[in-house]
Amino acid sequence: MDADKLAKLKASMASSRIGGKGTPRRKVKRVVKGEGNDQKVQAALAKLNPQTITGIEQVNMFKDDNRVIHISRPAVQNAPDYNTFAIHGYATEKSVEEMLPEMIQSMGPESLEQLRKLTEQIQAAQGANAGANKEAEDSEVPNLVEGETFDREVD
Repeated sequence: MDADKLAKLKASMASSRIGGKGTPRRKVKRVVKGEGNDQKVQAALAKLNPQTITGIEQVNMFKDDNRVIHISRPAVQNAPDYNTFAIHGYATEKSVEEMLPEMIQSMGPESLEQLRKLTEQIQAAQGANAGANKEAEDSEVPNLVEGETFDREVD
């Protein structure tokens, strides 16, 4: 074999080798997709034999910190034998104040009563927090005493 050809072959092998000497060359770069988890979920759902529910325009899930997980145009599946719902779609997180106008239009009378109670609780909590903050501010400021100064000279 010619020395030049051997040097070119060695250079091409070194550029395509992943590890050190003696490791196999990689001919195709494999791209790992993140859909493996979704496929597992779909396979588990297929075992439950869910039924697709149509006519649902949006889904709102309320969290304890006054945030709402909002999914518009979701795909909803139900497996009544297993008491399971699966909701697929693009979710965004919004505050209750942002969602309020949209929610009022789709609520019934019972839901409106619950919403009214929720707003009263939120307002009461905000009022209590404001009162506590004002008291905390007042307790930090010392009372003025006549004849005394609070300025000290540092030696």
